[in-house]
Amino acid sequence: MTLSFWLILLAAIIYGLLHSLLASLKTKACARQWLGSHTDRWFRLGYNIIAAVTLLPILFLPILLPDKEIYTIHFPWIILSLAIQLSAATILLIGLKQTGISTFIGLRQAFLPEDTTPPRLVTDGLYRYVRHPLYTAGLVILWLLPRLTWNLLALNIGLTAYIAAGAHFEERKLLDEFGDAYAKYQDRTPMLLPWVKLGRSKQQN
Repeated sequence: MTLSFWLILLAAIIYGLLHSLLASLKTKACARQWLGSHTDRWFRLGYNIIAAVTLLPILFLPILLPDKEIYTIHFPWIILSLAIQLSAATILLIGLKQTGISTFIGLRQAFLPEDTTPPRLVTDGLYRYVRHPLYTAGLVILWLLPRLTWNLLALNIGLTAYIAAGAHFEERKLLDEFGDAYAKYQDRTPMLLPWVKLGRSKQQN
């Protein structure tokens, strides 16, 4: 493994740690305390903007740093891998539509603060099979790249760790928001892999 591999992996892990911390309930509470309750409406949009902008340098590292190929998927298998990636991208869009794209991005909270509709726990559609279909789809897209290099492997490992941490923090927030209803949903629905139940550890708020 080259120095590039370890630099990219370190950068991706630091990115994941910082953004998992930024997305936590404690950070949101601190922002509310320091800047006022009006920050709640801008918090998710601000978080998504920061996450997207700071991810760009990480994505450029595999291109800019010296690299070496591990494998390339050739015809006809590349057709299968691309078809699965396309299916995962479709699932990603369907999942976003189910939860509300504007809500996911943070636009509804920022620009429609008068909308007092209580949040709804989505457990139908894709969410009948896994609790985090967006993360599942993202992981499929990451790990079915038609060409894998050491730099991309480092990026994939780092982003996978970030997704796992993000799922953990999101679970805590959903338990805090929906309480027993989400706990029951956890008990009957796998986290990331359909039909694979690994059990649920009790989480404390």
